[in-house]
Amino acid sequence: MAAQSVLIVDDEPDIRELLDITLSRMGLETYSAATLGEARARFKEIEPDLCLTDMKLPDGNGISLVEYIQQDFPQVPVAMITAHGSVETAISALKAGAFDFISKPIELDTLRKLVHSALQLPGDTTDVDTAVDHDLIGSAPAVETLRQQIIKLARSQAPVHIRGESGSGKEVVARLIHNNGPRAAGNFVAVNCGAIPPDLMESELFGHIKGSFTGANADKPGLFQAAAGGTLFLDEVADLPLGMQVKLLRAIQEKSVRPVGASAEQATDVRLLSATHKDLAAEVEAGRFRNDLYYRINVIDVQVPSLRERREDLPALAENILSRISNEEGSTRATLDASALDALSGYDFPGNVRELENVLERAFALSDGSQITDEDLQFPSNSPSPRNPTTRTRKTDAPGSEVWNLRDADGDLEGFLEDIERKVLTSTLEQNRWNRTAAAKQLGISFRSLRYRLKKLGLDD
Repeated sequence: MAAQSVLIVDDEPDIRELLDITLSRMGLETYSAATLGEARARFKEIEPDLCLTDMKLPDGNGISLVEYIQQDFPQVPVAMITAHGSVETAISALKAGAFDFISKPIELDTLRKLVHSALQLPGDTTDVDTAVDHDLIGSAPAVETLRQQIIKLARSQAPVHIRGESGSGKEVVARLIHNNGPRAAGNFVAVNCGAIPPDLMESELFGHIKGSFTGANADKPGLFQAAAGGTLFLDEVADLPLGMQVKLLRAIQEKSVRPVGASAEQATDVRLLSATHKDLAAEVEAGRFRNDLYYRINVIDVQVPSLRERREDLPALAENILSRISNEEGSTRATLDASALDALSGYDFPGNVRELENVLERAFALSDGSQITDEDLQFPSNSPSPRNPTTRTRKTDAPGSEVWNLRDADGDLEGFLEDIERKVLTSTLEQNRWNRTAAAKQLGISFRSLRYRLKKLGLDD
């Protein structure tokens, strides 16, 4: 098997020699060029497996070479060599399509890791295309654009910020980028920044050492360490407190973290992906998010369409979700009848794909056969359009009645509805002394449906 080849582009003989020796010891075949023109000629001649290029060249800059390679040799990864601390240059290279960057003075261990990762990228992206097609359901134009972005970004190490409404599938996109890139063998670590108490956030992200604070009874690695060699996905990154934003920015810039209580920093090797349902630019404008951090995590921007923007994908999405539910339950595959499809098409789905999954899981549990009707979906029928929910009064067999105002959902409709359902089920079970058969009869649902709901809401113990 022929050795993989690397083209080194730098006008400094000492740098070319250092890189040549290092890469040769890795069993790679190396070629050199001192100018932009020479690099283009060598590229056509040898078509290397990887290119390392300096930013400043006698007859141009490395960005031009990155753009040339992206245009004519998109299967070849290119990494930029930048001056130390030149953040703007590194970001410009990544935006142009560079795989990654490395700063001078070059640390050889970092160089070896970069080269190893880059050479793991497949020259033929057919398998990646197939994998993304399989996991990203839909054919709407916005989904097709997203699909092509994922395929391209999987070949990069650039930080990516994923925008989209709650429930639209931002984590699905992040996992696809990770799973189809050179870090796929490493961990994918996802964290919801809004779910971590502010006083524990630094410890959760960076770790702590024993005795650093009350309750720190042992050394604990943080999420950056857990994601080493893989991807760290910061969901709802806009919820980070300003103080934590400063520390995160330093971790990204220095590629190192300092555990709470530690005296020294630890090198970290993660690819950072982030997401939020908020308008991050507006958060910067309002002073709630640091502009310099926004600049670093938003190198590449990806928009995930809402379900309202891809209504034509509803049948395919519903079929895929029902197929998965049926397999998990070991049941016959359920289908949607015409009335159910009409009901789905007429609903706005403020909770997007996540809400669609919840609606279909509930409908599957309620349906008695293999076909789901609009009644099984349980969309409101005696209220104004589901697209304009208003206050509704719902009475149960529990003592008394309650008025539930959807305005109290505070942006979390699914959580609000689950809380109501939990209260109704608990009250009914208590009335029937936790006899599930009697409770299901009183509620007018099947025992199977009750069991499903209890399991979903964590009440089945």
